[in-house]
This record gives sequence, structure tokens and C-alpha cells, in this order.
Amino acid sequence: MPTDRQSSNDPITPPSLYFNRRGILNAGIALGSVAATASAYRWFNPVTNVIHNAGTVVATNDAEESEEQRLAKGWLVREDKTAEKYILNYNNFYEFTTQKEAVAAAAANFKTEGWKIVVDGLVSKPATLTIEDLHNISKPQERVYRMRCVEAWSMVIPWVGVPLSHVLEAVEPTSNAKYVAFETLLDPERMPGQRTRALEWPYVEGLRLDEAMNPLTLLATGIYGKSMPPQDGAPVRLVTPWKYGFKGIKSIVRITLVAEEPPTSWNRFAPHEYGFYANVNPDVDHPRWSQATEQRIGESGRRKTLLFNGYGDQVADLYQGMDLRKFY
Repeated sequence: MPTDRQSSNDPITPPSLYFNRRGILNAGIALGSVAATASAYRWFNPVTNVIHNAGTVVATNDAEESEEQRLAKGWLVREDKTAEKYILNYNNFYEFTTQKEAVAAAAANFKTEGWKIVVDGLVSKPATLTIEDLHNISKPQERVYRMRCVEAWSMVIPWVGVPLSHVLEAVEPTSNAKYVAFETLLDPERMPGQRTRALEWPYVEGLRLDEAMNPLTLLATGIYGKSMPPQDGAPVRLVTPWKYGFKGIKSIVRITLVAEEPPTSWNRFAPHEYGFYANVNPDVDHPRWSQATEQRIGESGRRKTLLFNGYGDQVADLYQGMDLRKFY
């Protein structure tokens, strides 16, 4: 009989079912592992297979910086990168569709020319930035990060982007700024998923200011040396590798510095399931499944999940004295 919580030894549940949060929330039941072999084959052999042919984004990593230094900073991991075909064809982006394997096709014609990002709020120098402006503030860097979804699957992704701290330093936060709020484009004509009630639109996210200023936090504008594809959040998305993937807000149009904790989309939708902090923690389960293990996309078998997704050396001090079960 299916149970609400899968053990680390259970077969893989069909991803199109188990990994659809909206469907699970509406159904109110957990799903078993029927037909696991067939669904796993489909998972590892995506049906969409949309190719990304965008322009290049050149990373300018410091030539004097050794691999060991990058490893120590958390900017690189000694793990196999997830194949580009999986990154392009297995996505959560509800603005287009809730079906992961259909996002690439649904977003294929999404145009981002002339994109602008407003950076405002409690800052001395508010600005409206193009993607070129971002790259002028700080030359793009490559960061090979683990990405852990709250749905218990993971990837290793070679992002290219700009440290968020460099952008925030340029606008000069005031002493009253304590948090950073992010907002996705609201355009139901271009993003048909926003015509549904899957979530309250636009998608919003937030970080504490010290989290936003952490050197790991990236405004990513590319993957695998190419500009960001639509299905992965073109033209710019947030990457915080020690947090669950839903914190990685996509297609950002506004960054606002504020004094109070801002609302976030999944916390607003189900506050008992999705906390503001969303730090990867194998000891704090989702109410309906274990977070102790994960399925690395493109691999067979499961692996243990690491506290802070393995980035404790870089971020654990941000949460000293905090109850990570209460502040989940």
C-alpha cells in the first residue's frame, strides 16, 4: 500500500506524478511506485529534446585562481556535470506549464530582447539594468554548483553569471535594508501558465540581505557557456546552491531591497510545506516525503542529501543559533 513517505530504499516513483507538487496538493495523497521501470526510462530519455542554440556567454574566471581555491570557495564541485540535454528538458517553470518535460516546448518562442531589471527600494542609487549592464558591473563567472530540488531530485549545473553582491554593492543598500525581494515577469500572453491558478502571479522570492551578499549567490545569465535558455529562466535567474531549487526565481524583472521579510510564492501557497529559508536539510522532511536522499538526474540509484547541499563551509555561519526546524 502506498505511504505518505518514501524510504530511501523504495523504487523511483514516476517523476511526472511524484514530482508535480500542484497535483499532489490537489489530490491530497502520496503516490506509489507503480510502473517505476517504464517511467524511469522516460525520465532518463526526455521526450521533448529541445535544443538550445543561443549565443555564448563567456566566463572570465581569474586565471590566477587555482582549482583548489575554487573548490574551497564552493564555486566548483568534483562531480560529473549533468548532461545539457537533461538541464534543457527537465524543468520546473509554472509560468509556462506544470509538466516538466513540456516546459522547453512551451517556452521555445519566449523572447527576451531589450530585457530590463529594476533594482530599487532601500538603496541610494536605484537603477534599471539591461543584461549587458549586469555583465559590465561584473564580468560573468562560471560556477559549477549542485542544484537540489525540494522534490528530491538533483543536478550539477555549470552556470555562468554575475555575483549578486556586486550588483547590490553598485546600488548601495541603505542601513535599513535587511532583505532582498525578487519578482518574475508578469505577462500571461507570453507566459500562458500565468492564466491558470497554479500559483498567485507574479512569482516572487526573497533572501535575507546577508544571504544575498554571500559569494555563492549568483544572478545566472547562462549555462554550459551559452545564454540562458527560456525553459531555465531566460534571460536571468537567481541561483543559491545551498537552498532548494524553488528559491531560484526565473526571468527576473525587479530586485527590491526592503526592511521586512518579503512574501515568497511557495511559502504563500503552502506555508506549512515551503518555508522562507528553504535550506537543503536531509534531517527536515517535507510533510509528504523524506529529504534524506535524492535522485541525481541522469544517474541510476539514489544518493544521500547533504546539509546545505554540501555548502556548509560557505554558509553555515549565516544560521548560527537558529533552529533550522523552525526556520525551514
